[in-house]
Amino acid sequence: MVLWHPLKTAIEHSPSGNKKINAAPPLILCCSFLILIALGALALKLPFATNEPISWIQSAFTATSAVTVTGLVVVDTGSAFTPFGQGVIALLIQLGGLGLMTFAVVTLLALGNKVGFIQKTVTKAAFNQTDTSKLLSTAKSVLLFAIIVESLGVVILTLYWLPELGLQTSFFHALFYTISAFNNAGFALSPDSLMQYVDDPVINFTITGLFIIGGLGFTVLMDVYKSKRWAALSTYSKLMLISTVIINIVALVLIYVIEYDNPKTLQPLSEVGKWLAAWFQAVTPRTAGFNTIAIEELRNASTALIMMLMFIGGGSLSTASGIKVVTFVVLILATYSYLRRDKGVTVLRREIDKESVYKALALTLVSAGIAWLAIFTLLIVEDAPFLDVAFEAVSALGTVGLSRGLTASLSPQGEFIIMFLMFMGRIGPLTIAYFLASPRSRKLRYPSAQLSIG
Repeated sequence: MVLWHPLKTAIEHSPSGNKKINAAPPLILCCSFLILIALGALALKLPFATNEPISWIQSAFTATSAVTVTGLVVVDTGSAFTPFGQGVIALLIQLGGLGLMTFAVVTLLALGNKVGFIQKTVTKAAFNQTDTSKLLSTAKSVLLFAIIVESLGVVILTLYWLPELGLQTSFFHALFYTISAFNNAGFALSPDSLMQYVDDPVINFTITGLFIIGGLGFTVLMDVYKSKRWAALSTYSKLMLISTVIINIVALVLIYVIEYDNPKTLQPLSEVGKWLAAWFQAVTPRTAGFNTIAIEELRNASTALIMMLMFIGGGSLSTASGIKVVTFVVLILATYSYLRRDKGVTVLRREIDKESVYKALALTLVSAGIAWLAIFTLLIVEDAPFLDVAFEAVSALGTVGLSRGLTASLSPQGEFIIMFLMFMGRIGPLTIAYFLASPRSRKLRYPSAQLSIG
């Protein structure tokens, strides 16, 4: 019950005695995330949470980065925070990644309470679903699936680090990295992320496997589990899986070719190491945030590719952010259909409804607008190269966490801008637009007008 207490302000009694929602569900969702960030900042400011005192803005930045599962840091996680502080960060990542609403619904069910109308409405907004009857089963499935996958990741990594670190340390590291990877957060206990494991197949495939599964989206994963056959999958699941494979393979080949003879990235590695490093850097921009080679040493072409991948992100109802893969694909299909003068947008023998096309266009434009405004503002307040600023802004908005080294040297104004971007990237630009622009019903329709485009 405690999880839902802040939502009471969003309910008021009507004259008939019935309760009604007095605030838009996305607004309630935003407030829930803000409350979690505030609590996390307070916990990280405790004396026993850090090895040396940190400022309020540093604790707030870290809490925001953890809740929004971004991974950008202004202080080193491994050295600045005690095991307690690192545990708080892991908890914030888990809550932010799987969503406050998932935990709230499951907690209420465990306490034997019925989930009310406002809880269902808010949860529906969090899960981006329209069928309220499936929300409870979805919430329980999400939590159960996360426990199974994360448990498997913890076992593998614990056994891997056991000979080197001992049982207690290896288990803690395994738990932290598993939570961070599965939730696409990118927080690491080493200042160089995972660069020391650049050619290690166990770390490479375990970590990438965790954040790829988390980034696919629970809708796809549950569909695969229930359907068992390709033909029985939904159009969305097929499109998401096909697009993910294509994007990952194309990114892998491009990074391998571009960086092959770069002495600061792939050249010193063995042939197997080159492919492993190219693979990791190709898939980590799906909002994971880990890296096994120095991001600032990548060539400009690779940097531009990674920025595009960060902007696209992962799947809906996942631990990833960005505009989402299917949104990107829908825009491409819509453009292709228009150029061919087709009457509708079709894919996999299905026609995409206009509402989905409009939503994809709106989300992309809002995201691009926010990114441009943030880059413009950061260039005013920060004395840094344009590429570093643009990369950092896109990384924050996509809640990726990759950095070219700018985050650690940001001014307080720059830190607030990045915090805003991380928050916006996690809750979704359309969520903000939802409660800022109330829908209007018009009884009067105007004559159509032909405009010159292009």
